[in-house]
Amino acid sequence: MDNRFPICQELCRQFGEAPFIFQDTRDDFPTVWVDPGQALDVLRYLKSGVERPYRMLYDLSAIDERLRKHRPAVPQGDFTLAYHLLSFERNEDIRIKVALTESSKMPSATGIWPAANWYEREAWDMFGIEFAGHPHLRRILMPPTWQGHPLRKDHPARATEMGPFTLPVAKERAEQEALRFHPEEWGMTRSSDSTDFMFLNMGPNHPSVHGVFRIALELDGEEIVDAVPDIGYHHRGAEKMAERQTWHTYIPYTDRIDYLGGVMNNLPYVLAVEKLAGIEVPERVKTIRVMLAELFRIASHLVFYGTMAQDVGALSPVFFMFTDRERVFDIVEAVCGGRMHPEWFRIGGVAQDLPRGWDGLVREFLDYLPPRLDEYDKLVMQNAIFKGRTQGVGCYGTEEAIEWGVTGAGLRATGMDWDFRKKRPYSGYEQFEFDIPIGRRGDCYDRCAVRVEEMRQSLRIVRQCLENMPAGPYKADHPLTTPPLKERTMHDIETLIAHFLGVSWGPVIPPGEAFVGIEATKGSNGYTLISDGSTAPYRVRIRTPSFPHLQMIPLLSRGAMVPDLVAILGSIDFVMADVDR
Repeated sequence: MDNRFPICQELCRQFGEAPFIFQDTRDDFPTVWVDPGQALDVLRYLKSGVERPYRMLYDLSAIDERLRKHRPAVPQGDFTLAYHLLSFERNEDIRIKVALTESSKMPSATGIWPAANWYEREAWDMFGIEFAGHPHLRRILMPPTWQGHPLRKDHPARATEMGPFTLPVAKERAEQEALRFHPEEWGMTRSSDSTDFMFLNMGPNHPSVHGVFRIALELDGEEIVDAVPDIGYHHRGAEKMAERQTWHTYIPYTDRIDYLGGVMNNLPYVLAVEKLAGIEVPERVKTIRVMLAELFRIASHLVFYGTMAQDVGALSPVFFMFTDRERVFDIVEAVCGGRMHPEWFRIGGVAQDLPRGWDGLVREFLDYLPPRLDEYDKLVMQNAIFKGRTQGVGCYGTEEAIEWGVTGAGLRATGMDWDFRKKRPYSGYEQFEFDIPIGRRGDCYDRCAVRVEEMRQSLRIVRQCLENMPAGPYKADHPLTTPPLKERTMHDIETLIAHFLGVSWGPVIPPGEAFVGIEATKGSNGYTLISDGSTAPYRVRIRTPSFPHLQMIPLLSRGAMVPDLVAILGSIDFVMADVDR
C-alpha cells in the first residue's frame, strides 16, 4: 500500500490490498495498477462510491511497452491502458493503469463516463486495443481504410519509411466510398411513416465549423434530430513525431497543437520535462513565461471574440479584434523574434533574455486594450441580436460538463470557479492577483462573457509581470538545461561540448513518467511524458481540451436549429489541430 495518498488506503479497504500495485512517478500523484477484470469496478468506485469522488475522466491513453528498456516493477504486458481521473473536491488526480496483451480486450467504460467514447475509439485507432461493449468502435482519426495502428512502435514514423504514395482511380473511388456516411450505423434512422428526415453534411470545409471538421446532421425541417461529429481530417501525428525528435527539438511541434496559443503550448511540455529532469527554473524565467502565456491568452481570445461575433452575423468586430491581435504579435515578435509560432520556451528557461525596451511596448498595450474592450462590449455583448442568438442556446450544467470532460471557460460558464492557475498554481501563478470569471447558465452567451472577462484578468497579470519582473538569469544552472547559456560556451570547452550535444543529440532525460497540466486558452492542456533514459521521449501523450469538448455536440444540438448549431460551435472555441493533434 502507498501510505502517502489517502485514496490508496481507501481502495485497499474497499477491495483488499491484493489487486493493486502502486507505482512511483515523477509527478508524485497516485498511480495504481489494476487487473483488467476488476478495472471497471475500481473506476465506478472512484467516480461515485468514494467520498470526494473522482468525477471527471480527464484523459484515457495507451502505451506500447514492447520496446521499453527501463520498465518499472509493475505488471508487464504488451500495452498499458491509463485512465487519468480528476477529483475537484480533493483537488487531486489518480492514474489507473491496466496491463494488456496484444490479444486482450478491455471492457468499455462508456457506461461510466460518456466521454470515454472518443478516448476508447482513439486507443483502438492508434494502438489496436479493443473495448468490449463500445457502441461504435471504429477509427476516429485515421481514414477508415488505414492499415495498422500508428502509435504502435512497429508502425513507420516517417514518410521515408513507407513506399511512394499513389492514388489510382480505383483506390480513389474506394476511399471516397469508405467516407460515405451511413446513418443506420449510428442509429440515426428514426423516421416513421408520417415523418421524413433529411441528412445533411456540415463541413468538412465550411466557415462555421472552424476548420476541416464534418458534422453529419439528421434534420426534421430546420430542427436537428441528431448529429455525428467526424474528426480526423486535420490529423498530423504530433504524438508519433515526438518519438522521433529529441527532447529539445520537439518544442517547435508543440506550438502547432493549439496554433492560436503560441508559447502556451510550450509551457506544459517544458514543465513536464523539467519535472522529469529535476530542473528548478529561476524566478525571472517563471515570470517571463507567465507574461508571454497571458499575452497569448489575450491573442487567442480576441480571435474567438471576433469570429464568434462573425458566426452570428456581426462582421465588423472580427476586423477590429484581429488588428488588436497584431499589437500582441508586435510585442511577441520584439521579445521572441517570431509572431504566431515563436517556439521560444526552452528546457530550463527561455531562449533569450528580454530585450531592451520590452517594458515600453507592454505598457503601451496595457493602456491601449481596456478602452477597446469597453467598445467591444457595447458592439457585441450588449447587442440585442447577439444576445438573441446566444442566450439560452447550447446550455449545459456543471454535472454534464464534468461527465463530458469539459474544462476552461466551458466549465466556468456553468458557475464552477475551477482554474488550474488558482487551484494548482504553476510557474509562479500563486504570486499574482487575479479573479476567476464565472457564468450562471452555461449557455453560448456565458461562455463568451467568461472569455471576455478573462482578457481583462490577463491584462492584470501582465501588468504585475511588468511592474515586478525579477532580476536574474533567464535559464537554470542545471546540466540538462537545453541549450546552456550561450555566453558560457565562449569561456570553456566543456560547456561548448555540452551545448553541441544538447542541440544535436539532445539531453538524456532520466527514466520516469510525469504529467503537467495547465490552464490553456481552450481549457486544460496537459502533457504526460515517459522517458526511457534516452535522448528522445518514449511516449508523449497530449491531452487537449478541444477533443472532449467536441464530443458534446450531439447533446447540445438535439432539438436546436441549424443556426443555433453555428452559435454553439463558435462558443466552444476549438481549433482542429487541438482536436486531431
